Amino acid sequence: MRKPMAKKVLAASLAAAMTMSVAACGNNTPASTASTDNTPASTDSTEVVESTESVEEEEVSEYTVLIDPATGKPYDLGGIEVIVRDWFTSPERAEAKTDFEEAQYAYQDWIQETYNFKIHGETIGDWGSVAQDFVDYVTAGGDDKNYVFTLPSGFSSTLLNAIGQGLVYDLSKLDCLDFSEPKFANGVNKLYTIDGGVYAMRAGWAEPRTGLYFNKRILTEAGVNPDDIYDMQANDTWTWQAFEEILEKVQQDTDNDGTVDIWGLALNEGVMVNAAVFSNGGKYVGMDADGKYTYEFESPETLEALEWVRDMFNKYDWNGPVDDEGNAAAWDYYQDQFKTGGAAFCCDQQYCATPGNLFYETEDELGFVMFPKGPKGKLVQVAEDNMYVIPSCYDDDTAWKCAFAYSLYNEFVPGFEDYNPYINTTATGNFDERAYNETVPLMSKNSEIGLHAVIPNLDLGEPFTWKFYPDMSPISEIVDGFRDMYKQYIDEANK
Repeated sequence: MRKPMAKKVLAASLAAAMTMSVAACGNNTPASTASTDNTPASTDSTEVVESTESVEEEEVSEYTVLIDPATGKPYDLGGIEVIVRDWFTSPERAEAKTDFEEAQYAYQDWIQETYNFKIHGETIGDWGSVAQDFVDYVTAGGDDKNYVFTLPSGFSSTLLNAIGQGLVYDLSKLDCLDFSEPKFANGVNKLYTIDGGVYAMRAGWAEPRTGLYFNKRILTEAGVNPDDIYDMQANDTWTWQAFEEILEKVQQDTDNDGTVDIWGLALNEGVMVNAAVFSNGGKYVGMDADGKYTYEFESPETLEALEWVRDMFNKYDWNGPVDDEGNAAAWDYYQDQFKTGGAAFCCDQQYCATPGNLFYETEDELGFVMFPKGPKGKLVQVAEDNMYVIPSCYDDDTAWKCAFAYSLYNEFVPGFEDYNPYINTTATGNFDERAYNETVPLMSKNSEIGLHAVIPNLDLGEPFTWKFYPDMSPISEIVDGFRDMYKQYIDEANK
């Protein structure tokens, strides 16, 4: 654990040794708040003493101090209180139980004291209301609070509409944000970069999302060592071909009555469609050299993935039970099917096996890996991170202070720059050790944005992914059904 204070820097050399190139609000020089070099500039202490008489050592911070060039002192935010408004955070700080939490709290206390501000997260509203709450708040002109709003990843349409109405502050105007820093590598700012403006951000590791669950008992009984899948993931040989070879082994008619009893797959088919497309280097929407969106549903990589998925569903996916009148069961039948050992694999999101969710309690032990890579792709997940926005009703100074506070508050903690909090949260769920120690960090690092999420009206559901299931129509027919509509939406987005 790092100590928050150290007695190694001479007070007279503080500004020279600890200052980074950070400009004050209004200066056009981009700022960087992500330096992880906590070692003061190299100086010979004898030379310093010879040129600086009567200098005494004093206790100074070991963290990098950001100096306001207008004053020559650390930035002063004037005591502003910033609330990161969401639907999942308690404003009360939990007791520190790990070295990381102790270091995180020490760092957060230090930044608030050093730069004279307060910040905390707080639940205000719920998942379904926060996006509209933001719109209502800005439309009404705000209040006496200072918020950074958290919007769920599934509410991109609301955010796009708000941007179009001028309700969202353009973060590109704020020189305290440097989106080239590692903490912004999740790509939220890129997704919401529109006409040169940046309207949303997120600091921190990309959240692990879609992966592949597997029932370790079923695999073992079929002669497949579950650890082999983790090993293939680790050595980058976890491919579609390797996946299909295992599916062939695990799908079984256990009582020889001519009916499959254990299926290879149980899933929401649309989830696997998206995973397969991106795992083959495909996409739905691209961007050309002029910054215009492009239609990519019929690129070679995307079409290859769609044909492969169709084949997998026809071979290994059960279409679900039907009632006496031949009507299909509810869409979520696959959840019980996988939980009760009726299928070996389930393509779904990481949260499904966390406490209180779908697969938190199962009789059999589960494994969890990234979706296998296609012939033209790599191991990758499609990012679906929450968005953080600042209301446009704030003046430039308030917006700058909110952004400065948010950026520092969510900095990678000095001494723990590689710490991924999703490892610990995954460990509390129904996962084995290799899932949270190997798969989760890989998912956070191998994460890509999907530009289709920011095309207004482009719904992947009914026209596209809902068409995928066993005995589905040919891909060409599905594409014919949505081509003109999707191209129109992309053209409209470009205008």
